[in-house]
Amino acid sequence: MSFKDLKKNSSDFSKLQSELEKQNKTNDYKDDRMWLPVLDAASNGYAVIRFLPAVQGEDIPWVKTYQHAFRGKGGWFINNCPTTLGQKCPVCEGNSELWASGTESDKNIARDRKRKLTYTSNILIVEDPATPQNKGKVFLFKYGKKIFDKIQEQMNPEFADESTVNPFDFWKGANFKLKIRKVEGYVNYDKSEFSAASALFDGDDAKIEALWNSQYPLKPFVDPKEFKSYAELKVKLVDALGGDLRSEAGEEDTFESDTKARSSSRRSAPKQETEDVDVDTYLKSLGNE
Repeated sequence: MSFKDLKKNSSDFSKLQSELEKQNKTNDYKDDRMWLPVLDAASNGYAVIRFLPAVQGEDIPWVKTYQHAFRGKGGWFINNCPTTLGQKCPVCEGNSELWASGTESDKNIARDRKRKLTYTSNILIVEDPATPQNKGKVFLFKYGKKIFDKIQEQMNPEFADESTVNPFDFWKGANFKLKIRKVEGYVNYDKSEFSAASALFDGDDAKIEALWNSQYPLKPFVDPKEFKSYAELKVKLVDALGGDLRSEAGEEDTFESDTKARSSSRRSAPKQETEDVDVDTYLKSLGNE
């Protein structure tokens, strides 16, 4: 473009506006397949959902993954944890070093950076008072250990007088009443419960098959392509921590030098801790990646 043309078109910046809109859409990416319960001002929420069976070509109706999400001196570190695939993770290794020091301050840092356990399943929205237009739609739902424990209790009841129920079954499964409260500052699902077993759509196989065909595959969540390599994660970890394993404690040791210094006196590392996921907060944090 000549200078003359530049001046002539100086009032026309439609291309720039178009590019800006495109970038804003990219930065604000939201996976419309994911369902998030809407909470009121008191952080309470309610919905009725139905966990759905595995899609064709898959055997398990949930996928189990681990993620890390924390902030260091250099910014956020939000990435899938390769231990999901049985591979080494530099964050988990760093946490083991911190835990092995025996000091409570180091343990607190390790707790803050520990991997988060998440399960993902297909669900049908039976009731969603906060977003009624979701009723009857299929979504993906990310949830934590507390909800998964309730699923296990249905499949493996504790007492002999309780019936075994497969919550993921179309015909003999059960609706799940999701009841969310804030207890002592944390999201709590303890009051959530399954209803009595019942068939979806009164057992109408045509409707059930159509629903089954509308579900989403889960295997892509554990596709190796969704996980960065050990070397890539190491670089991002050092960047996020500002090169300091104990950045939150204010010490000067770098991640590399600290690891080498401790290698000769490393204690047996404890089993990696996990926690239930505050689904709403955690998924919003993923959008900052």
